[in-house]
Amino acid sequence: MDTPLAQTSPIIIAGAGIAGSAAAYFLARQGLNVEVLDAAIPAAGASGASDGAVSVASKRPGPLMSAALKGIALYRSLAQEGLLAAEFHERSTFIVASTAEEEAVLERHGTALASAGIRVTAFSGPAIVRRFPALSPAACLVLEVHGEGHAIGYQVVHRLLSASRATVHRNCKVEGLLTCADGSRIIGVHTSKGALDAGALLIATGNGTSALLGLSGVLTPRKGQLLVTERDRALSAGMPGSIMSGRYLLSKGSQKAAGARDQRGFGLVIDPLRTGQFLIGGTREDHGDTRQTDLEAVSTMLRQAADLVPGLARLRLLRSFAGARTAVADALPLAGRLPGCTNGYILTGFEGDGICLGPVVAKAMAALICGREPELDLAPFAPDRFASLRFAA
Repeated sequence: MDTPLAQTSPIIIAGAGIAGSAAAYFLARQGLNVEVLDAAIPAAGASGASDGAVSVASKRPGPLMSAALKGIALYRSLAQEGLLAAEFHERSTFIVASTAEEEAVLERHGTALASAGIRVTAFSGPAIVRRFPALSPAACLVLEVHGEGHAIGYQVVHRLLSASRATVHRNCKVEGLLTCADGSRIIGVHTSKGALDAGALLIATGNGTSALLGLSGVLTPRKGQLLVTERDRALSAGMPGSIMSGRYLLSKGSQKAAGARDQRGFGLVIDPLRTGQFLIGGTREDHGDTRQTDLEAVSTMLRQAADLVPGLARLRLLRSFAGARTAVADALPLAGRLPGCTNGYILTGFEGDGICLGPVVAKAMAALICGREPELDLAPFAPDRFASLRFAA
């Protein structure tokens, strides 16, 4: 197998989000020379505007659920090794139903999680109050998904890049690819700061990947709006983990609704942060300015949050912000070798799952680049499943 191991030029990673940063770390652990390029700064995109969930709770059965389980295990291992010590915090996720439709969704999803070997505990009636006293009496069924965790995206990115000792080029956008004469191999990249040689190239540029590789019909910037409240440690003490509404599973497509999905999906998540504040999300939108929040969305999220956790109604909203996840048409990430190229690779399209899945898929990609068999099956994420993907200088 032709690999970059014998190359004198560095491995170039385009994109310093969590996936690109993790790839830099795992490649550097093999003694390889790695350089990371970002059009802005590390974690400037979705990785810096995420809810931080390292979670299998919302994943669809199949390759995403399998990858998420390996992703959580990897975080736990990296925390034990010291790399992510004090960054990864284990906890449960509580999926809450407050309507008959959501209750039916939770019953199906709980079965799917349990079938995958995930420990799930169901609560109803007075047991809900004992386990999660901050919840509204409207909650009719709660699933506790055990063994989950939380990590703040930009902090994880910083740890990974620092440990990799990779050269990081900020404000350096990849604008094109340089190839050998027969076009089968990448020899460098055109950037906004000039040309750089490359022994291999990993493209992890999120929404910037579309124009670079002709994926406008495959990749979609999916907007999400989130909120942060003031502190209330007493209320936080009554929340033994993060909350995910049954509606979230519907908005994400983890389970199917009876009717059609709205253009703007609301899927409530309430996360008690270690600061004593609460992160509230979120929306899934394929339209609008991805940098801005709007009053309708903010009002809806606040109302839904207070309906589920009444104590939130007395808190002030401190901040609202938006970001753009990179969504793939078939809801599976792109991870693998670029078709027709011996040393080009792509790693993108995690949508809202990048914090959980980015590092473990990046580790598998690092193995692939080094000519080894990845521990994670990358076949479901192969880029060549989309005929429109082009590799050209």
